[in-house]
Amino acid sequence: MGTTAPRATGPRVTARRAETRRRVLDAALQVFAEEGFGRSTVEQICERAGYTRGAFYSNFSSLDELFLVMWEERSGRMLADVREALADVPPDDPDEAIRAALAAIPVDDAWYRVTAEFTAHALRNRPLRRVMAAREQAILDTVLPVVVDALARTGRRVPEPAALGHALVAVHDGTALQVLLEPGSEEPRRRREELFMHVLGAYSTPVTEEAP
Repeated sequence: MGTTAPRATGPRVTARRAETRRRVLDAALQVFAEEGFGRSTVEQICERAGYTRGAFYSNFSSLDELFLVMWEERSGRMLADVREALADVPPDDPDEAIRAALAAIPVDDAWYRVTAEFTAHALRNRPLRRVMAAREQAILDTVLPVVVDALARTGRRVPEPAALGHALVAVHDGTALQVLLEPGSEEPRRRREELFMHVLGAYSTPVTEEAP
């Protein structure tokens, strides 16, 4: 009897815990976007999620940890969406590959505001800044092979993948702000697409077949 009880209740506890984390994460994004990361509190998030402080602290040690979990989740979903989008693109159509990849990378007003505020917060906290830099590098290390492989399928090689990765991050961050500042205009999105294409072209070279 003592050995069967944990097996019977364990799955239900796990599912309940996962649901609690999901609701807290969803509530936190709403609160961060409305109040600003620096002005948000655990109490506000718990009230929005319908839980007590105990439920929060049984899943997250701090608001910093909660945000990093949220960031990692969204990055994972974005990578999966980019992979899926590129898988269906013909190898001889690099322009379509760019459009498909950009369509899979959301430019979200609420998320942009939250990440901008958290980045400013992290820059004032050296240990947190190191953690954030390491996680961003890990995400880049995961995304870059997908981009390099997509370019290879179009007949181009990337001599310096790290340089390409940093350039793509810079373009994404800068053009995302431009898109958000003009939400009703297609022009910033067109410029964003063109700039990504220029960067990919500048940091890659055509693969030439060696003579037999």
